[in-house]
Amino acid sequence: MKDQLQRAKDYISKKIGTGYEVGIILGTGLSNFADYLSDKIIIPYPEIPGFVKSTAPSHKGNLIAGTLKGKKVIVLQGRFHFYEGYSMEEVVFPTRVLKLLGVHTLIVTNAAGSLREEFKPGSIIMLKDHINFMGTNPLIGPNDDSLGERFVSMHDTYHEDYRQKVKLVSLNNKVKVSEGVYIAVTGPSFETKAECQFFANIGADVVGMSTVPEVITAIHCGLKVLAFSVVTNYSNLIQKAQHSQSEIRENADVAKANLEKLISEFVKDI
Repeated sequence: MKDQLQRAKDYISKKIGTGYEVGIILGTGLSNFADYLSDKIIIPYPEIPGFVKSTAPSHKGNLIAGTLKGKKVIVLQGRFHFYEGYSMEEVVFPTRVLKLLGVHTLIVTNAAGSLREEFKPGSIIMLKDHINFMGTNPLIGPNDDSLGERFVSMHDTYHEDYRQKVKLVSLNNKVKVSEGVYIAVTGPSFETKAECQFFANIGADVVGMSTVPEVITAIHCGLKVLAFSVVTNYSNLIQKAQHSQSEIRENADVAKANLEKLISEFVKDI
């Protein structure tokens, strides 16, 4: 894997140069955040050694380098999911490449279902912790000590200082942000009512099918992490009607402008 990571890093560096500080992974319905970047360089995923094809709805599948609020950032316009049939190594490969490209901060976004009445569709939840319920871990297998230590500590997974900065940004910009715990499942089927009740009982606030593998990998390779869930639907614990992709995208649109503002102002301040 190390050789493949180096090939990806070398290929991307020749296209975009160096000096990038922040990586941003865009989840379902949030791909248009890349429009905020200036001096954009776009590389489709299939061109990058080691990157696979993103097949999830609304995941455009591009690496976009550019400038945001004076900072050089790399945006991943769509991610790879375990439910797409990819290995965990393939799912987290782009995260490791971001580290090799010099990024020190990773911002992760996702679409999630709410397990709490008070977290309505359209809400923005800043993650304060997570529960890995995917039945696997991206660090399983031989460990390369040059990429990260074998038994990595998850004591400050969602960086406390960053979360405090976001709270200040949200206050100054009058954007409501709540904090919550994200539970990751494999999908692609939505969770049953009984499963959602169990998740709520063990302390989860929102549920989704991504994010945790990238976050674990980011911590393993020494990145500081900030993550947001956009609530796109109530889970089956609360919602009575059948879920739809159109509903999810519509609710992502409700929160999109506020989340874009939060991320932009946060990037400016770090």
